[in-house]
Amino acid sequence: MTGPVASRRRLYVDTSAYLCILLAEDGADRLAAESKGAELLSSVLLVLEAKRNLIRLAREGSLKPEQYKVCMDRVDEDTALFVLRDLTLDLCASSVLPPVATPRSLDLAHLRTALWFHATEPIDRFVTADGAQETAAKELGLPV
Repeated sequence: MTGPVASRRRLYVDTSAYLCILLAEDGADRLAAESKGAELLSSVLLVLEAKRNLIRLAREGSLKPEQYKVCMDRVDEDTALFVLRDLTLDLCASSVLPPVATPRSLDLAHLRTALWFHATEPIDRFVTADGAQETAAKELGLPV
């Protein structure tokens, strides 16, 4: 007889957390370890924002051409590891806002997408490397 099957942790990963891991920034090891084996959820915005930031870093000279190529290839590979939700009119038209914080538009789209996933099946954690985004997520009742 076997015991109950443990369900996979469900983590909503915003772009700041993903870029932290991708670019091996401070905290990347902890985030990578936490996400290992988890069901990874996000918005399609993660792909747009990650690629846009890599292009910006390359243009600024912060990423060498070979680093840029490795990172862009990894974004393409990692996309298959995520359950991604499209940015839809219902998310954009929603009136859901944190009671105090006023997130930037794309941050708000991530928050509303995480709330959608959370309502469908509870997430274990909203993973972000952005302090303001963490505050807004807490205000909305997301587990951080």
